[in-house]
Amino acid sequence: MTDTPRFPPMPGAGSFVHAGDEAPAYWMQDILWIMLADAEQTGGRWSMMEQLMPQGSGPPPHKHLWSDETFYLLDGTITYLTGDEIRTVGKGAFINVARNTCHAFRVDSPTARVLNGYTPASHEAMIAELGQRTNERTLPPPGPPQPPGRPQMPDELMNRYGLMLLDTPNPLAPHGHGLGAGS
Repeated sequence: MTDTPRFPPMPGAGSFVHAGDEAPAYWMQDILWIMLADAEQTGGRWSMMEQLMPQGSGPPPHKHLWSDETFYLLDGTITYLTGDEIRTVGKGAFINVARNTCHAFRVDSPTARVLNGYTPASHEAMIAELGQRTNERTLPPPGPPQPPGRPQMPDELMNRYGLMLLDTPNPLAPHGHGLGAGS
C-alpha cells in the first residue's frame, strides 16, 4: 500500500523527449519564443518556453488570472517587479509569480535567455496564435518601434488567455524606450 495520491491520467500527459531545435519557435514583437512543452503535451497541466530577449524588452505591469508563472534566468540580467518588490537578478535566478500578482520585467543586459513556465498551461497558445512561426533561433528582425504605454491587444484575446494589463505606472519602463512584449 502507498500513501502517494493517485491522479487520473490526462490526455496528452505522456512522457516525451525532443531536442530544442525540434521545438516550434515564434517571433512575437521583440522576443524569440521556443515552445519546449505545451498544453497538448502536458494535458494542460503546465507549459514551458525558452525566451531570447533584447535589452529593454519587457511587458508593462500585468497579471495572469488563472496561471502561476515561473522564470529561470539562463543568461543575462533582468529587473523584475513582482507585487511591490523590485529586484535585479542574473544567471541562475528563479522567480515565481503567483496568479493574480502584478508583475513586469525589463532586460538590462544586451540579451537575456529565460525558461518561462505556466501552471496550468495557457500563455503558449497565445504566442502560437499571434506570433510568426520561424525556424530561426535568433531575435526577430527589428520592426517598427513600439509606442509607449500598453501593447495593443484586443480585450477578447486577453480574456481568452486570462491576461490582464494593469493601468498602473511602469517603474521598469526604460527612459525614452517603447515597451517590449514579454509575458
